[in-house]
Amino acid sequence: MTKIIQHLWFEKDMRAAVRFYVATIPGSSMGPIHAMPADSPSGPAGSVHIAEFTLGDQRYMAIEAGPLDRFNHSFSIIVECDDQAEIDRLWAALKEGGSTEQCGWLKDRWGLSWQIVPTLLTKLMSDPDHAKTKRVAEAMLKMVKFEIAELKRAADGPAVR
Repeated sequence: MTKIIQHLWFEKDMRAAVRFYVATIPGSSMGPIHAMPADSPSGPAGSVHIAEFTLGDQRYMAIEAGPLDRFNHSFSIIVECDDQAEIDRLWAALKEGGSTEQCGWLKDRWGLSWQIVPTLLTKLMSDPDHAKTKRVAEAMLKMVKFEIAELKRAADGPAVR
């Protein structure tokens, strides 16, 4: 059976990042961390480290092997949350030392991009009522951190008088 595993390249501090992610994302677990036993283009034997871990139901590997390419928006981790409390908790934890962006995006202190998204957003954005999805999209585009109550208000539309 073919398996898909996400791979993250860290210049440094990979252990701290992976341990933080595993502690922050529910249902996550830490696997082994190995040192590369042979010389590699990134350094001598023992200087490159590889970690295995899961975030929720997704498998990951990470490597700490010095500078190569920085993380950017072309790869992000989406975390769907069922309630505002979970959005608020993850947002606060992941943005510490990082930066926030429009539409539920943030970069953590290691530069990895995350999208903290309410599960409800997919349902609201796939509604057959195009006026409703437009209102939700317009509300979403004005937000930095998603607020479920505001998305629901947008979906419900203007008050009828």
